[in-house]
Amino acid sequence: MPDQPPPQHCPSSRELDDLELLTHGALAPLAGFEGPDGFVTLHVPTAIATAGREAGSLELVDPEGVPLAVVTIESTYPAGDLIGIRGAVTALAHNEFGAFRRLFLSPRQVREKYAAGTLTVPVAGALTRQDLDRIRGAAGGSPVILLALTGTGTPDLSAPSLVRATLVAAGHLPDAAVVTVPLASRGDAAADHELGQRVVAAYAPGAVLGVTGEGDYPDDVAAVVEHDRPPVDEQGLVLFFTGLSGSGKSTLARALHDVILEHGERTVTSLDGDVVRRNLSAGLTFSKEDRETNIRRIGWVAAEISRHGGVAICSPIAPFDSTRQQVRHLVGEAGGAFVLVHVATPLEECERRDRKGLYAKARAGVIPEFTGISSPYEEPHDASVRVDTTGRSVEAALADVLDHLHETGYLPEDA
Repeated sequence: MPDQPPPQHCPSSRELDDLELLTHGALAPLAGFEGPDGFVTLHVPTAIATAGREAGSLELVDPEGVPLAVVTIESTYPAGDLIGIRGAVTALAHNEFGAFRRLFLSPRQVREKYAAGTLTVPVAGALTRQDLDRIRGAAGGSPVILLALTGTGTPDLSAPSLVRATLVAAGHLPDAAVVTVPLASRGDAAADHELGQRVVAAYAPGAVLGVTGEGDYPDDVAAVVEHDRPPVDEQGLVLFFTGLSGSGKSTLARALHDVILEHGERTVTSLDGDVVRRNLSAGLTFSKEDRETNIRRIGWVAAEISRHGGVAICSPIAPFDSTRQQVRHLVGEAGGAFVLVHVATPLEECERRDRKGLYAKARAGVIPEFTGISSPYEEPHDASVRVDTTGRSVEAALADVLDHLHETGYLPEDA
């Protein structure tokens, strides 16, 4: 029987950052993904893990499907709904594209290029005048490496803006260069500190200096920061309505869409669950897997709209918390704001309305895995707004949503 080819898997943004550190030797002596107690982990769907165990390895690809590395599977372990993979990594290729890719050097390249007297400064936020004064004093005329830590969840600014701000700040120093390192956050301050120390030590040819980020920015650095942090009413925004079929979420979403259009200050796109299914997700079933795929597609499109300062209004059922969290994460990575609206109309009222006759068909067994009847709806505990439309006009229910958007500054009071 011929060897099974390894299955392909595209890791998360954090895992892709970790993969680059591993293949660049920035985590040496660690040469692969760790077990459940480690910092550098890889989690994959069960089907991928099963195929990987049969093949003995797993091929990791970038979002465009370009093979980056092979993981030799040494062991697996449960990781919530996913399976953790432990094993050594063998590089196949390095990323060739991405903003400031020329600045992504390996520790070996840095040590070959810079002498031991070079001062290394880890940078996770824009440098202030006070930071720059401290760097000048500590360097004493020696060269400086500004190590821009751009990994997922680490910088205060978007990754490209952090590098832009750091390049501008380097111009205020007599002899400074910028090196970019994709050090991702673990979401745990102690873990981030420990892993950060390991990575910075791998890159630093000499002494390391920490800075505080306190004080005011030079004018040219401040301009980069201001561009990356637009006012709230200009920030990309995703309004995500979730609720049972017949709860009124699509009605509220359409009404809000009209309000924003009439105000005329923002570009707005409606991503209704049924409309997206007919256009973007034609062919998907109503299985749990396909429903999650549909929501992820909606979330990806919405996040891209928010990346460019637009407003996206989404109104799928989105019954599963894990998928809603994935969408929230996508939007956050894109620099957008995420407002979750739970249209909490009770099942009894939704079934009483049953305008499309779906509940009757679900009760009769014609529609399998129907949310609220034969498939669960996981109520959100992190909704920004909760609306029950029972016995209320569209205008009254919409007012709950508009009140929140006015209070948070996402929409002006006259919208």
